[in-house]
This record gives sequence, C-alpha cells and structure tokens, in this order.
Amino acid sequence: MIPVSALPPAFIRSLEGIHGFSRESFEAVHASGEQVTSIRFNPGKLANCQLDTANRILPLAEKIPWAAHGYYLSERPSFTFDPLFHAGLYYVQEASSMFLEQALKQSTNLDQPLRVLDLCAAPGGKSTHLQSLLSKESLLVSNEVIRQRAAILEENMVKWGAPNAIITNNDPQDFGKLENFFDVIVVDAPCSGSGLFRREPEAITEWSGQAVQLCSQRQQRILADSLPALKPGGVLIYSTCSYSKEEDEAILDWLLDEFSLEPVVIRIPVEWGIVETRSEKHAACGYRFFPDHLQGEGFFLACLRKKDGDRKTGRLSKKPALQKASKNEVAIASPWLDGAIPMQWWKQDEMVLAFPALLEQELLMITDKLYVRHAGITMGKMAGNILVPDHALAMSTGLHAGIVGISLKKEEALQYLRKEPVNLPASEQGWALVKYQHIPLGWVKVLSNRVNNYYPSAWRILKSGNN
Repeated sequence: MIPVSALPPAFIRSLEGIHGFSRESFEAVHASGEQVTSIRFNPGKLANCQLDTANRILPLAEKIPWAAHGYYLSERPSFTFDPLFHAGLYYVQEASSMFLEQALKQSTNLDQPLRVLDLCAAPGGKSTHLQSLLSKESLLVSNEVIRQRAAILEENMVKWGAPNAIITNNDPQDFGKLENFFDVIVVDAPCSGSGLFRREPEAITEWSGQAVQLCSQRQQRILADSLPALKPGGVLIYSTCSYSKEEDEAILDWLLDEFSLEPVVIRIPVEWGIVETRSEKHAACGYRFFPDHLQGEGFFLACLRKKDGDRKTGRLSKKPALQKASKNEVAIASPWLDGAIPMQWWKQDEMVLAFPALLEQELLMITDKLYVRHAGITMGKMAGNILVPDHALAMSTGLHAGIVGISLKKEEALQYLRKEPVNLPASEQGWALVKYQHIPLGWVKVLSNRVNNYYPSAWRILKSGNN
C-alpha cells in the first residue's frame, strides 16, 4: 500500500492533461495495496506438461487478453520453490508488457523469417516472449550492455530453450556495424520507472523531474545508436515503464523529426482498457497502460516503421570468429538432438555449439561484429569420443526424446536444484536427465557408488524450505 502523500506532487502534476489520466482513481489504485501477478507459458515446453497439469500447480485465474500464453494468477506463489519455474515452463512477467505481442503480430508477418533485435533485453521477459512468437527460421538477438544483467539474461534465455537465439553483451552503438540488418528492433528503454511504483514503492524516492530528463536523453542516444541497424521497411517497437510524456510521446516526436520513420497503428478492443494517445507535434500513436483502467502496471508502447532508404549492409571479415566442428564431433553430438531442425555445428573454445543451418550467415555476421555470450544450443565439451553434456542442452526444446530420463518428486527436484545429493532409483550408469512433471531439469551422472549433480552452481536455489 502506498500512501497518497508518498506520490511526489511534482509527479502528479506532470501527469495532468495526459489522455486517460484520472487523478482520483490513479491515486486510489496506488493506495489500495492491490498486487497483480501474471505469468506467460513457454509454448515450446507446454506440450510436455499439459495446461491442466500446470493449472494444478499454479493458481491460474483468467487469461491476459492481449497475450496468447499469458495468465493472471489468483495469488502469488513461491516461484523459487517451483521446479517448473527453474525448468523454463513459464516466465513471471508483468501483464502490461506482454502487449509487445500485439505490436509484433500487427506490424510484421510472423510466418516469414525475421531478424529481430531486443536491444535492452535483461532480465529476459520480452526476449522469451519474442522467441515464442517467431518462426523457427527466424533469428532473435538479445542484448544487454551491463555484464551482470547479461548473465541473468543468458540464464533465462537458456532455460527457455530456443536454438535460434543469440545473447550479446554490447553497447547500443556497436550495432551500427550491422547496417540494415534487422527486420524488427525492440527497445524497452531504461526509464524513470514511475509505472512500477505499485510494485516497487522504493522507486518513488528516486523519481524527480531531473531523472526524467536524464532518462529522456539516454533514450534518445540508445535509439540514435541502434536505428542504423534497422532495415528499410523494418519496425521499431519502443516501450517504457514510465508515465512521463518526456519519455513517451515526446520521444515519438523526436524520432519523427530526426529519422525517416512513420507511425504504425495497433488495433485495440475498447474492453482491454488500454488508452490510445497521440504525440503533440506529429500525432503519432502510443498506447498507455494505467493500473486504474486494467489489470497491469504502468506501461507505454509505440510502433514505427522505417521508410525506404539506403539498403547497403555490412560485410564479413575474412577470418570467421567461429570454427566448424569436426565430422567426428558432429557424429558424437548430433544424436543428442531430435533432428527436427537441420543444424550447423561449431566450436567455440572447447564447447560444441549447434545452430540452425539456415541462419549460418546471420550467426557469422553477429559473431564477427559483436561480443557473443551464447549462441544456439551449447551441446557440451568433448572428452575423447564422449560428449560431456552442457546444462543448456538439457534445457533445449530440441533435445532428443530418447535421452534417458529419471522422474523426480517435488522434494527430490528441489534437492537437485539446490545442487544437493539426490538419491535416485536404480538406473544404468552414465549421463541421465532428471525431470519434474515430464519437464527436464538438468543432468546427473550415475556412478557405481554415487550420483553426481551437474546443476549449474550459479543457478542453484540458496533458500531452504519447499514452499
């Protein structure tokens, strides 16, 4: 609960005149203490754990109308102690931000192969959402400039299990090397965060008019640095979790003044409660989410298309950053995947990687121009003629169904996720996949006298308990 007096008077004054803002109901919803919790399922893994099973585990309420796999929860459970959360079956995401799905669906042809960049991607909510919407022939590049946040992004994307994703750790200006490369660029820009006051009351003390101005300037730099990478006819999706016009509609006017762009209109049913707004100078469409109008936090999104322009693209260096895996390494690694998607096999240091063969040139271009943390499926290391499987392989949606799997009860699964010793039923020695509710959790190696737990140490549950 946020006392009305805690909302800065200057903040409230800054919202006066914004279409859809009602001071009385806005202050009331902030003072109510209401909390909205929502999740989005991973369609790549939901088939293995049917929705009715998930419904028995999670307190699902109604569907989020603008997201095909989004659900509100009737209460907030302890996600830390749900093995399915760690397995990548679902992502805990704020409902308003799932409106990205409508922007993408209504501005692009998702049946066609697309190159998509999520520029400010950590912790991974929008990237996992994008990956669920894109075709298998499409490429998703998820970038985060801050190294520690890039590690969190990598963890969440690996758990999502997509083979057609690349995680990078670069400054936005580095993407200028990829001229006219992307069909879609998503910029969920760093902002003053006023839309999250209900969820993060501590952010109230950090808000100021000066902070809004600094964020606006930063947003302009990020957009100016990244727009050269958007191809003519491509789509920019811009969003913030701020209510401030300086970070929302004013940015649209600045974009239309400085770049060859045109607004894209997104159709929204009235019953959704989303407010369509227009920028002051160019009447560009934006979409505002107010928590007193719908179940969700404060959010703003707009969509713009790049007009025709220079179509030249960057060139590859003569020496690629990756090397091809040997025929022997491919023969050893390939049986671990289901073969549904033709793969190209690569080596990066000691690791064997699998990446969709159709996207070979895209992979080479990205690794040539940017710092890549993760690409495709990290299969594992070679130890002689044996593959030591990586955790990313266990998380992959392309894992072969014939891999030996051992089902765990919830208490056993939590022991595994804490990286504690796990007692397993008698089974053949060697590598085995441990599962919960038919969803893979990771690898163990069964030896004659013990079972070694190979869950990543950095990802382990540190809390005790089981609920």
